[in-house]
Amino acid sequence: MHMDQTSAPKTILIVEDELGMRFFLMTLLETNGYKVLTAQNGRQGSDLASSQGPDLIVLDVMMPQQGGILMYQHLKADPLLKQIPVVMLSAVSAQAFSHALSMLRSQSSEPLPAPEAYLEKPPDPDRLLRTIRQLI
Repeated sequence: MHMDQTSAPKTILIVEDELGMRFFLMTLLETNGYKVLTAQNGRQGSDLASSQGPDLIVLDVMMPQQGGILMYQHLKADPLLKQIPVVMLSAVSAQAFSHALSMLRSQSSEPLPAPEAYLEKPPDPDRLLRTIRQLI
């Protein structure tokens, strides 16, 4: 399934601190017709999400300087950004991640939804692309 050439490419924000993984994701998405923005940490990612309003965010869980879980919490608390689908990427198992989310939920007054998708690293390229296509 190829994208309709008349429609503008969808914008995906990649928030990933590891250069190799960021480059891999960027190349994969650009060669599949997406416009890609990249950030190296949650703070940069939050700023870009606010200023650019991407169609989807691929977010690494473990990062220095505001990790992915904090950025995710920030996104879902923002009325303008909470609609953006998030694909979480992590070396941490989905089970460990959902435990971390439930810990955050217990400390927060705001309901924190589960991410739209969760993939363990390194992600399978076809599975990642399929997931993104389903979400946007």
